[in-house]
Amino acid sequence: MSSLTDSAAAHVHLDRVESISRGHTPRHFSRQSTPQPPASPIELLRSHVHPFPSLSEALAGINKDIFRYFDSFGSAKVLLIGDSSHGTSEFYAFRAALTRYMIEHHGYTIVACEADWPDAESIDRYVRRRPGPGPPATIEPEAEARRAGREPSFVRFPRWMWRNKETHDFVEWLRGWNEGKEVKKEATGFYGLDLYSMGSSMRAVIDYLEHVDKEMAQVARQRYWRLHEWSEDPHEYGLETLVSAGKGFKGYEDDVVQMLKALLSKRLEYERIKWDGEEFHGGEQNARLVKDAEHYYRAMYYARDESWNLRDTHMFETLQRILDHRGSHSKAIVWAHNSHIGDARATSMGWSEDEINVGQLCKEAYGKKALSIGCLGYTGKVAAAKRWDGDMIVMHVNPALPNSYERLMHDTGIKNFVLDLRTKHCDKALREALMEKKLERFIGVIYAPATERQSHYSFAVLPEQFDGIVYFDETEEVGALEVHQPHGPLEFDETWPFGL
Repeated sequence: MSSLTDSAAAHVHLDRVESISRGHTPRHFSRQSTPQPPASPIELLRSHVHPFPSLSEALAGINKDIFRYFDSFGSAKVLLIGDSSHGTSEFYAFRAALTRYMIEHHGYTIVACEADWPDAESIDRYVRRRPGPGPPATIEPEAEARRAGREPSFVRFPRWMWRNKETHDFVEWLRGWNEGKEVKKEATGFYGLDLYSMGSSMRAVIDYLEHVDKEMAQVARQRYWRLHEWSEDPHEYGLETLVSAGKGFKGYEDDVVQMLKALLSKRLEYERIKWDGEEFHGGEQNARLVKDAEHYYRAMYYARDESWNLRDTHMFETLQRILDHRGSHSKAIVWAHNSHIGDARATSMGWSEDEINVGQLCKEAYGKKALSIGCLGYTGKVAAAKRWDGDMIVMHVNPALPNSYERLMHDTGIKNFVLDLRTKHCDKALREALMEKKLERFIGVIYAPATERQSHYSFAVLPEQFDGIVYFDETEEVGALEVHQPHGPLEFDETWPFGL
Protein backbone atom coordinates (compact mmCIF):
# COMPACT_ATOMS: atom_id res chain seq x y z
CA MET A 1 0.00 0.00 0.00
CA SER A 2 2.80 2.35 0.88
CA SER A 3 4.64 1.66 -2.42
CA LEU A 4 1.55 2.70 -4.42
CA THR A 5 1.28 5.88 -2.43
CA ASP A 6 4.94 6.69 -2.98
CA SER A 7 4.57 6.05 -6.73
CA ALA A 8 1.53 8.33 -6.96
CA ALA A 9 3.37 11.06 -5.11
CA ALA A 10 6.31 10.76 -7.50
CA HIS A 11 4.03 11.14 -10.52
CA VAL A 12 2.46 14.26 -9.01
CA HIS A 13 5.92 15.71 -8.41
CA LEU A 14 6.99 15.01 -12.02
CA ASP A 15 3.80 16.57 -13.37
CA ARG A 16 4.52 19.77 -11.36
CA VAL A 17 8.11 19.90 -12.62
CA GLU A 18 6.96 19.50 -16.21
CA SER A 19 4.24 22.10 -15.75
CA ILE A 20 6.72 24.59 -14.38
CA SER A 21 9.17 23.82 -17.21
CA ARG A 22 6.40 24.67 -19.71
CA GLY A 23 5.86 28.05 -18.05
CA HIS A 24 2.77 27.23 -15.96
CA THR A 25 2.84 28.26 -12.30
CA PRO A 26 0.74 26.26 -9.84
CA ARG A 27 -1.55 28.30 -7.64
CA HIS A 28 0.60 27.89 -4.53
CA PHE A 29 3.76 28.99 -6.44
CA SER A 30 2.76 32.68 -6.92
CA ARG A 31 5.08 34.91 -8.91
CA GLN A 32 6.56 37.88 -7.04
CA SER A 33 4.38 40.90 -7.99
CA THR A 34 5.95 44.33 -8.54
CA PRO A 35 4.86 46.63 -5.69
CA GLN A 36 2.64 49.47 -6.87
CA PRO A 37 3.61 52.99 -5.80
CA PRO A 38 1.11 54.59 -3.38
CA ALA A 39 -1.46 56.88 -4.92
CA SER A 40 -0.59 60.57 -4.83
CA PRO A 41 -2.72 63.03 -2.84
CA ILE A 42 -4.09 64.37 -6.13
CA GLU A 43 -5.13 60.89 -7.24
CA LEU A 44 -6.69 60.17 -3.87
CA LEU A 45 -8.66 63.41 -3.98
CA ARG A 46 -9.91 62.64 -7.47
CA SER A 47 -11.11 59.24 -6.30
CA HIS A 48 -12.86 60.28 -3.09
CA VAL A 49 -14.24 63.83 -3.27
CA HIS A 50 -17.91 64.47 -4.09
CA PRO A 51 -17.97 66.81 -7.12
CA PHE A 52 -20.84 69.12 -7.94
CA PRO A 53 -21.52 71.48 -10.87
CA SER A 54 -21.68 75.24 -10.45
CA LEU A 55 -23.34 76.37 -7.24
CA SER A 56 -26.36 77.75 -9.10
CA GLU A 57 -26.90 74.36 -10.76
CA ALA A 58 -26.42 72.55 -7.44
CA LEU A 59 -28.97 74.83 -5.73
CA ALA A 60 -31.47 74.20 -8.51
CA GLY A 61 -31.07 70.42 -8.28
CA ILE A 62 -34.15 68.54 -7.15
CA ASN A 63 -32.31 66.08 -4.91
CA LYS A 64 -29.94 68.63 -3.33
CA ASP A 65 -27.18 66.00 -3.25
CA ILE A 66 -24.62 68.59 -2.24
CA PHE A 67 -26.50 69.16 1.03
CA ARG A 68 -27.56 65.58 1.64
CA TYR A 69 -23.84 64.76 1.62
CA PHE A 70 -23.66 66.58 4.98
CA ASP A 71 -26.73 64.92 6.53
CA SER A 72 -24.58 63.19 9.18
CA PHE A 73 -23.41 66.63 10.34
CA GLY A 74 -27.01 67.40 11.30
CA SER A 75 -26.63 65.59 14.62
CA ALA A 76 -24.21 68.25 15.90
CA LYS A 77 -25.28 70.53 18.74
CA VAL A 78 -23.10 73.23 17.18
CA LEU A 79 -22.34 73.27 13.45
CA LEU A 80 -19.74 75.87 12.45
CA ILE A 81 -19.61 76.91 8.78
CA GLY A 82 -16.70 79.13 7.80
CA ASP A 83 -15.50 81.26 4.91
CA SER A 84 -11.91 81.91 3.86
CA SER A 85 -12.81 85.47 2.87
CA HIS A 86 -15.47 87.95 3.97
CA GLY A 87 -16.30 88.94 0.41
CA THR A 88 -16.89 85.79 -1.67
CA SER A 89 -20.35 85.06 -3.07
CA GLU A 90 -19.98 81.28 -3.32
CA PHE A 91 -18.96 80.95 0.33
CA TYR A 92 -21.91 83.03 1.53
CA ALA A 93 -24.45 81.45 -0.81
CA PHE A 94 -23.39 77.88 -0.04
CA ARG A 95 -23.38 78.56 3.71
CA ALA A 96 -26.84 80.12 3.56
CA ALA A 97 -28.24 77.25 1.48
CA LEU A 98 -26.73 74.56 3.72
CA THR A 99 -28.09 76.41 6.75
CA ARG A 100 -31.57 76.41 5.21
CA TYR A 101 -31.29 72.67 4.62
CA MET A 102 -30.15 72.05 8.19
CA ILE A 103 -32.98 74.16 9.61
CA GLU A 104 -35.57 72.36 7.47
CA HIS A 105 -34.29 68.81 7.96
CA HIS A 106 -32.35 68.81 11.24
CA GLY A 107 -34.12 71.29 13.50
CA TYR A 108 -31.59 74.08 14.04
CA THR A 109 -33.09 77.07 15.84
CA ILE A 110 -30.07 79.40 16.11
CA VAL A 111 -27.98 81.15 13.47
CA ALA A 112 -25.12 82.95 15.26
CA CYS A 113 -22.83 85.20 13.20
CA GLU A 114 -19.53 86.99 13.50
CA ALA A 115 -21.51 90.22 13.77
CA ASP A 116 -22.41 92.93 16.27
CA TRP A 117 -25.11 91.96 18.76
CA PRO A 118 -27.34 95.09 18.46
CA ASP A 119 -27.50 94.93 14.64
CA ALA A 120 -28.13 91.19 14.61
CA GLU A 121 -30.82 91.58 17.27
CA SER A 122 -32.69 94.03 15.08
CA ILE A 123 -32.63 91.36 12.32
CA ASP A 124 -33.80 88.77 14.87
CA ARG A 125 -36.78 90.94 15.76
CA TYR A 126 -37.67 91.02 12.08
CA VAL A 127 -37.26 87.32 11.28
CA ARG A 128 -38.98 86.04 14.44
CA ARG A 129 -41.57 88.83 14.55
CA ARG A 130 -40.62 89.44 18.16
CA PRO A 131 -42.89 91.63 20.25
CA GLY A 132 -41.20 94.33 22.27
CA PRO A 133 -39.96 97.90 22.04
CA GLY A 134 -36.80 97.39 19.99
CA PRO A 135 -36.70 98.32 16.30
CA PRO A 136 -36.83 95.47 13.75
CA ALA A 137 -34.67 95.71 10.66
CA THR A 138 -33.92 93.80 7.53
CA ILE A 139 -30.94 93.94 5.20
CA GLU A 140 -31.83 96.45 2.51
CA PRO A 141 -30.28 99.46 0.75
CA GLU A 142 -29.83 102.33 3.16
CA ALA A 143 -32.04 104.70 1.18
CA GLU A 144 -34.93 102.23 1.21
CA ALA A 145 -34.59 101.71 4.97
CA ARG A 146 -34.67 105.43 5.69
CA ARG A 147 -37.67 106.01 3.38
CA ALA A 148 -39.52 103.32 5.36
CA GLY A 149 -38.52 104.93 8.68
CA ARG A 150 -36.16 102.09 9.64
CA GLU A 151 -32.59 102.33 10.81
CA PRO A 152 -30.26 100.40 8.47
CA SER A 153 -28.34 97.54 10.07
CA PHE A 154 -24.64 96.62 9.88
CA VAL A 155 -23.44 100.06 8.80
CA ARG A 156 -19.99 100.04 10.42
CA PHE A 157 -16.98 98.83 8.44
CA PRO A 158 -17.06 96.46 6.60
CA ARG A 159 -20.59 97.01 5.38
CA TRP A 160 -20.48 94.40 2.62
CA MET A 161 -19.68 91.64 5.12
CA TRP A 162 -23.39 91.36 6.01
CA ARG A 163 -25.07 93.99 3.83
CA ASN A 164 -25.10 91.84 0.71
CA LYS A 165 -27.62 90.04 -1.50
CA GLU A 166 -26.66 86.59 -0.20
CA THR A 167 -27.40 87.51 3.42
CA HIS A 168 -30.49 89.52 2.44
CA ASP A 169 -31.99 86.52 0.64
CA PHE A 170 -31.37 84.26 3.62
CA VAL A 171 -32.93 86.75 6.07
CA GLU A 172 -36.06 87.05 3.94
CA TRP A 173 -36.31 83.25 3.67
CA LEU A 174 -35.89 82.92 7.44
CA ARG A 175 -38.71 85.36 8.10
CA GLY A 176 -40.97 83.29 5.87
CA TRP A 177 -39.86 80.02 7.52
CA ASN A 178 -40.69 81.40 10.97
CA GLU A 179 -44.20 82.52 10.07
CA GLY A 180 -46.69 80.91 12.45
CA LYS A 181 -43.99 79.42 14.69
CA GLU A 182 -43.82 80.12 18.43
CA VAL A 183 -41.20 82.84 18.93
CA LYS A 184 -39.02 81.32 21.66
CA LYS A 185 -39.40 77.56 21.22
CA GLU A 186 -39.89 76.97 17.48
CA ALA A 187 -38.70 79.95 15.45
CA THR A 188 -35.09 80.14 14.30
CA GLY A 189 -33.31 83.22 15.59
CA PHE A 190 -30.50 85.36 14.17
CA TYR A 191 -27.79 86.47 16.61
CA GLY A 192 -24.50 88.36 16.72
CA LEU A 193 -21.45 87.04 18.57
CA ASP A 194 -18.88 89.85 18.24
CA LEU A 195 -17.88 92.59 20.70
CA TYR A 196 -17.15 95.64 18.57
CA SER A 197 -20.41 97.46 19.40
CA MET A 198 -19.43 98.92 22.77
CA GLY A 199 -21.10 102.30 22.21
CA SER A 200 -24.32 101.01 20.65
CA SER A 201 -24.56 98.29 23.30
CA MET A 202 -24.38 100.90 26.08
CA ARG A 203 -27.19 102.81 24.40
CA ALA A 204 -29.19 99.58 23.97
CA VAL A 205 -28.93 98.79 27.70
CA ILE A 206 -30.26 102.25 28.56
CA ASP A 207 -33.06 102.00 25.99
CA TYR A 208 -34.16 98.63 27.38
CA LEU A 209 -34.16 99.90 30.96
CA GLU A 210 -36.23 102.92 29.95
CA HIS A 211 -39.06 100.47 29.21
CA VAL A 212 -38.80 98.38 32.38
CA ASP A 213 -37.19 100.51 35.12
CA LYS A 214 -36.54 104.20 34.58
CA GLU A 215 -34.59 104.53 37.83
CA MET A 216 -32.21 101.77 36.74
CA ALA A 217 -31.90 103.48 33.36
CA GLN A 218 -30.58 106.55 35.17
CA VAL A 219 -28.09 104.35 37.04
CA ALA A 220 -26.90 103.00 33.68
CA ARG A 221 -26.38 106.53 32.36
CA GLN A 222 -24.26 107.37 35.39
CA ARG A 223 -22.24 104.15 35.10
CA TYR A 224 -21.64 104.44 31.36
CA TRP A 225 -21.27 108.15 30.62
CA ARG A 226 -17.50 108.39 31.13
CA LEU A 227 -16.74 105.32 29.04
CA HIS A 228 -19.27 106.38 26.41
CA GLU A 229 -17.15 109.46 25.68
CA TRP A 230 -14.56 107.04 24.24
CA SER A 231 -17.03 104.93 22.26
CA GLU A 232 -16.31 106.55 18.90
CA ASP A 233 -12.63 105.65 19.19
CA PRO A 234 -12.29 102.92 21.83
CA HIS A 235 -8.67 102.17 20.89
CA GLU A 236 -7.73 105.58 22.23
CA TYR A 237 -9.34 104.55 25.50
CA GLY A 238 -7.18 101.42 25.61
CA LEU A 239 -4.06 103.44 24.86
CA GLU A 240 -4.93 106.01 27.52
CA THR A 241 -5.24 103.33 30.20
CA LEU A 242 -1.73 102.19 29.24
CA VAL A 243 0.09 105.51 29.09
CA SER A 244 -1.75 107.09 32.04
CA ALA A 245 -1.62 104.15 34.43
CA GLY A 246 1.18 105.83 36.38
CA LYS A 247 -1.00 108.91 36.79
CA GLY A 248 -3.75 106.90 38.42
CA PHE A 249 -6.06 106.39 35.42
CA LYS A 250 -7.10 102.73 35.40
CA GLY A 251 -10.13 102.98 33.17
CA TYR A 252 -13.78 102.30 33.91
CA GLU A 253 -13.83 98.57 34.47
CA ASP A 254 -15.51 98.88 37.85
CA ASP A 255 -18.35 100.97 36.38
CA VAL A 256 -19.29 98.45 33.71
CA VAL A 257 -18.91 95.44 36.02
CA GLN A 258 -21.17 97.04 38.63
CA MET A 259 -23.75 97.89 35.96
CA LEU A 260 -23.84 94.28 34.80
CA LYS A 261 -24.23 93.05 38.37
CA ALA A 262 -27.06 95.50 38.99
CA LEU A 263 -28.88 94.32 35.87
CA LEU A 264 -28.43 90.63 36.70
CA SER A 265 -29.72 91.21 40.23
CA LYS A 266 -33.05 92.23 38.67
CA ARG A 267 -33.33 89.24 36.31
CA LEU A 268 -36.39 87.61 37.88
CA GLU A 269 -38.19 90.92 38.29
CA TYR A 270 -37.51 92.13 34.76
CA GLU A 271 -38.24 88.80 33.04
CA ARG A 272 -41.71 88.76 34.60
CA ILE A 273 -42.63 92.18 33.29
CA LYS A 274 -43.26 91.31 29.61
CA TRP A 275 -41.87 89.82 26.41
CA ASP A 276 -41.14 86.36 27.90
CA GLY A 277 -37.55 87.20 28.82
CA GLU A 278 -36.50 87.95 25.24
CA GLU A 279 -35.80 91.62 25.82
CA PHE A 280 -34.01 90.95 29.12
CA HIS A 281 -31.79 88.45 27.31
CA GLY A 282 -30.88 91.17 24.82
CA GLY A 283 -30.25 93.72 27.56
CA GLU A 284 -28.10 91.29 29.53
CA GLN A 285 -26.05 90.39 26.46
CA ASN A 286 -25.44 94.06 25.67
CA ALA A 287 -24.29 94.70 29.25
CA ARG A 288 -21.94 91.69 29.10
CA LEU A 289 -20.63 92.93 25.77
CA VAL A 290 -19.81 96.34 27.25
CA LYS A 291 -17.88 94.66 30.08
CA ASP A 292 -15.95 92.37 27.72
CA ALA A 293 -15.29 95.15 25.19
CA GLU A 294 -13.89 97.45 27.89
CA HIS A 295 -11.50 94.65 28.91
CA TYR A 296 -10.64 93.93 25.27
CA TYR A 297 -9.63 97.51 24.44
CA ARG A 298 -7.50 97.76 27.58
CA ALA A 299 -5.76 94.45 26.77
CA MET A 300 -5.02 95.04 23.10
CA TYR A 301 -1.97 97.20 23.78
CA TYR A 302 -0.35 94.58 25.97
CA ALA A 303 -0.38 91.46 23.78
CA ARG A 304 -2.11 90.68 20.48
CA ASP A 305 -2.81 87.07 21.44
CA GLU A 306 -4.54 88.20 24.64
CA SER A 307 -6.95 90.50 22.79
CA TRP A 308 -7.66 87.84 20.14
CA ASN A 309 -8.36 85.28 22.87
CA LEU A 310 -10.65 87.70 24.72
CA ARG A 311 -12.63 88.29 21.53
CA ASP A 312 -13.07 84.61 20.64
CA THR A 313 -13.83 83.69 24.24
CA HIS A 314 -16.53 86.36 24.25
CA MET A 315 -18.01 84.92 21.05
CA PHE A 316 -17.98 81.39 22.47
CA GLU A 317 -19.55 82.43 25.78
CA THR A 318 -22.20 84.43 23.92
CA LEU A 319 -23.02 81.32 21.89
CA GLN A 320 -23.37 79.29 25.08
CA ARG A 321 -25.73 81.86 26.60
CA ILE A 322 -27.88 81.83 23.46
CA LEU A 323 -28.08 78.02 23.59
CA ASP A 324 -29.03 78.15 27.28
CA HIS A 325 -31.63 80.83 26.61
CA ARG A 326 -33.26 78.85 23.80
CA GLY A 327 -33.50 75.66 25.86
CA SER A 328 -31.91 72.23 26.21
CA HIS A 329 -32.99 71.02 22.76
CA SER A 330 -31.64 74.03 20.88
CA LYS A 331 -29.03 73.59 18.14
CA ALA A 332 -26.86 76.33 16.65
CA ILE A 333 -25.20 77.06 13.33
CA VAL A 334 -22.28 79.51 13.50
CA TRP A 335 -21.27 81.73 10.58
CA ALA A 336 -17.74 83.10 10.89
CA HIS A 337 -14.37 83.27 9.18
CA ASN A 338 -12.35 80.05 8.90
CA SER A 339 -9.84 81.53 11.35
CA HIS A 340 -12.57 81.51 14.00
CA ILE A 341 -14.39 78.23 13.29
CA GLY A 342 -11.53 75.86 12.40
CA ASP A 343 -9.75 74.33 15.41
CA ALA A 344 -6.88 76.70 16.28
CA ARG A 345 -4.87 73.77 17.65
CA ALA A 346 -4.39 72.56 14.06
CA THR A 347 -3.01 75.88 12.75
CA SER A 348 -0.13 78.29 13.25
CA MET A 349 -2.44 80.30 15.50
CA GLY A 350 -2.27 77.63 18.16
CA TRP A 351 1.26 76.36 17.48
CA SER A 352 3.17 79.64 17.63
CA GLU A 353 0.79 82.37 18.74
CA ASP A 354 -0.82 80.70 21.78
CA GLU A 355 -4.20 81.65 20.38
CA ILE A 356 -7.53 79.94 20.83
CA ASN A 357 -10.69 80.37 18.80
CA VAL A 358 -14.40 79.59 18.78
CA GLY A 359 -13.85 76.30 16.95
CA GLN A 360 -11.38 75.02 19.54
CA LEU A 361 -13.57 76.08 22.46
CA CYS A 362 -16.61 74.37 20.92
CA LYS A 363 -14.63 71.17 20.39
CA GLU A 364 -13.48 71.23 24.01
CA ALA A 365 -16.99 71.91 25.32
CA TYR A 366 -19.11 69.70 23.06
CA GLY A 367 -16.69 67.08 21.73
CA LYS A 368 -18.08 65.23 18.70
CA LYS A 369 -21.27 67.28 18.98
CA ALA A 370 -19.35 70.27 17.57
CA LEU A 371 -18.54 69.95 13.85
CA SER A 372 -17.01 72.44 11.41
CA ILE A 373 -17.07 72.94 7.65
CA GLY A 374 -14.60 75.29 5.97
CA CYS A 375 -15.00 76.93 2.54
CA LEU A 376 -11.85 77.21 0.40
CA GLY A 377 -11.11 78.67 -3.04
CA TYR A 378 -8.28 78.88 -5.56
CA THR A 379 -8.78 82.12 -7.48
CA GLY A 380 -11.46 84.53 -8.74
CA LYS A 381 -12.80 87.82 -7.40
CA VAL A 382 -13.39 89.13 -3.89
CA ALA A 383 -15.07 92.16 -2.34
CA ALA A 384 -12.51 93.78 -0.05
CA ALA A 385 -10.82 97.05 0.83
CA LYS A 386 -7.21 98.13 0.43
CA ARG A 387 -7.13 99.69 3.90
CA TRP A 388 -9.23 99.78 7.02
CA ASP A 389 -12.32 101.98 6.67
CA GLY A 390 -11.82 102.17 2.90
CA ASP A 391 -14.48 101.75 0.26
CA MET A 392 -15.21 98.28 -1.04
CA ILE A 393 -13.69 97.36 -4.37
CA VAL A 394 -13.78 94.17 -6.41
CA MET A 395 -10.30 92.66 -6.50
CA HIS A 396 -8.78 89.75 -8.40
CA VAL A 397 -7.66 86.92 -6.10
CA ASN A 398 -4.24 85.58 -7.00
CA PRO A 399 -4.01 81.86 -7.77
CA ALA A 400 -3.13 79.97 -4.58
CA LEU A 401 0.55 79.47 -3.75
CA PRO A 402 2.42 76.20 -4.26
CA ASN A 403 2.47 73.98 -1.16
CA SER A 404 -1.00 75.18 -0.23
CA TYR A 405 -4.11 73.06 0.24
CA GLU A 406 -5.90 75.24 -2.31
CA ARG A 407 -3.24 74.54 -4.97
CA LEU A 408 -3.45 70.80 -4.24
CA MET A 409 -7.21 70.90 -4.78
CA HIS A 410 -6.87 72.94 -7.95
CA ASP A 411 -4.43 70.39 -9.36
CA THR A 412 -7.15 67.71 -9.26
CA GLY A 413 -8.84 69.45 -12.18
CA ILE A 414 -12.20 69.18 -10.35
CA LYS A 415 -13.88 72.57 -10.27
CA ASN A 416 -16.09 72.21 -7.19
CA PHE A 417 -16.42 69.51 -4.56
CA VAL A 418 -17.28 68.67 -0.96
CA LEU A 419 -15.32 66.32 1.28
CA ASP A 420 -16.01 64.79 4.69
CA LEU A 421 -12.68 64.73 6.56
CA ARG A 422 -13.73 62.79 9.64
CA THR A 423 -12.15 59.48 10.60
CA LYS A 424 -14.27 56.57 9.29
CA HIS A 425 -15.95 58.95 6.85
CA CYS A 426 -12.88 59.89 4.83
CA ASP A 427 -10.69 57.37 2.96
CA LYS A 428 -7.84 56.47 5.32
CA ALA A 429 -5.06 56.97 2.77
CA LEU A 430 -6.50 60.33 1.68
CA ARG A 431 -6.86 61.54 5.24
CA GLU A 432 -3.26 60.54 6.00
CA ALA A 433 -2.05 62.38 2.89
CA LEU A 434 -3.91 65.54 3.91
CA MET A 435 -2.36 65.38 7.38
CA GLU A 436 0.82 66.82 5.89
CA LYS A 437 1.14 70.42 7.07
CA LYS A 438 0.49 72.91 4.25
CA LEU A 439 -0.23 76.57 3.69
CA GLU A 440 -3.83 77.76 3.75
CA ARG A 441 -5.17 81.14 2.62
CA PHE A 442 -7.11 83.54 4.85
CA ILE A 443 -8.58 86.77 3.41
CA GLY A 444 -10.59 88.95 5.76
CA VAL A 445 -11.97 92.36 4.87
CA ILE A 446 -8.67 93.73 3.56
CA TYR A 447 -6.85 92.07 0.67
CA ALA A 448 -3.16 92.85 0.03
CA PRO A 449 -2.07 90.82 -3.00
CA ALA A 450 1.33 92.53 -3.09
CA THR A 451 2.17 90.86 0.24
CA GLU A 452 0.11 87.72 -0.38
CA ARG A 453 2.32 85.22 1.47
CA GLN A 454 2.91 87.36 4.55
CA SER A 455 -0.59 88.81 4.80
CA HIS A 456 -2.86 85.93 3.90
CA TYR A 457 -1.28 82.54 4.53
CA SER A 458 -0.82 80.39 7.58
CA PHE A 459 0.11 76.74 8.07
CA ALA A 460 -2.55 74.19 8.98
CA VAL A 461 -3.30 70.47 9.17
CA LEU A 462 -6.59 70.31 7.31
CA PRO A 463 -8.23 67.12 8.72
CA GLU A 464 -7.61 68.32 12.28
CA GLN A 465 -8.73 71.87 11.52
CA PHE A 466 -12.09 71.04 9.89
CA ASP A 467 -14.51 68.11 9.84
CA GLY A 468 -15.49 68.86 6.25
CA ILE A 469 -14.65 71.25 3.43
CA VAL A 470 -16.30 72.84 0.42
CA TYR A 471 -13.98 73.80 -2.44
CA PHE A 472 -14.60 76.25 -5.29
CA ASP A 473 -11.93 76.58 -7.95
CA GLU A 474 -13.08 80.02 -9.10
CA THR A 475 -15.28 82.43 -7.20
CA GLU A 476 -17.09 85.77 -7.54
CA GLU A 477 -17.51 88.71 -5.17
CA VAL A 478 -20.52 89.06 -2.86
CA GLY A 479 -23.44 91.12 -4.10
CA ALA A 480 -22.82 94.16 -1.91
CA LEU A 481 -25.69 96.61 -1.38
CA GLU A 482 -23.28 99.58 -1.15
CA VAL A 483 -19.60 100.15 -1.86
CA HIS A 484 -19.01 103.46 -0.04
CA GLN A 485 -17.88 103.15 3.56
CA PRO A 486 -18.48 105.96 6.08
CA HIS A 487 -15.64 106.58 8.53
CA GLY A 488 -15.43 104.34 11.59
CA PRO A 489 -12.88 103.24 14.20
CA LEU A 490 -10.14 100.73 13.42
CA GLU A 491 -10.59 97.19 14.75
CA PHE A 492 -7.16 95.55 14.69
CA ASP A 493 -8.20 91.92 15.12
CA GLU A 494 -10.41 92.12 12.04
CA THR A 495 -7.36 92.89 9.90
CA TRP A 496 -4.77 90.48 11.35
CA PRO A 497 -3.43 88.33 9.79
CA PHE A 498 -5.49 88.93 6.68
CA GLY A 499 -4.74 92.50 5.77
CA LEU A 500 -1.76 93.92 7.61
